[in-house]
Amino acid sequence: MRINRIDHVSINVNDLSAAKSFFLDLGLEVQAEWEMDGELLDRIVGLNDVKTACVGLGMPDGQAWIELVKYYSPSDGRDIQQPLANTLGISHICLAVEDIEAIVAKLKKKGTEIFSDIQQYEESYKLCYVRGPEGIILELAEKIK
Repeated sequence: MRINRIDHVSINVNDLSAAKSFFLDLGLEVQAEWEMDGELLDRIVGLNDVKTACVGLGMPDGQAWIELVKYYSPSDGRDIQQPLANTLGISHICLAVEDIEAIVAKLKKKGTEIFSDIQQYEESYKLCYVRGPEGIILELAEKIK
């Protein structure tokens, strides 16, 4: 028995269009879009009367992707959470990037919340945390060559 790879990370969102645009602006590409409902989905996720819309976003190389999910029913009923970097649970997704300065400048122009200036970790990475739509935290990491 073994794990072969991480297939995807799923993020539940209210505004599927805004979340999709955010990741497209970062350079991810739509790999698939679909809607799903019915008894099979109810059994898979352990809820009743489920109806969703989904967008799968990834890189052209076909490795792991990000799956954005809008639950039309049942709805969560709570406000969007704004987690901090130290909030318990899954806190962020790290994207390996090239030209972190250009990416951060582009995100700032669009009004994205930037946690801090770009920081250098030893002689290995330049790092920066940003918050996308609906509280999604991304870490941008550029490997120093």
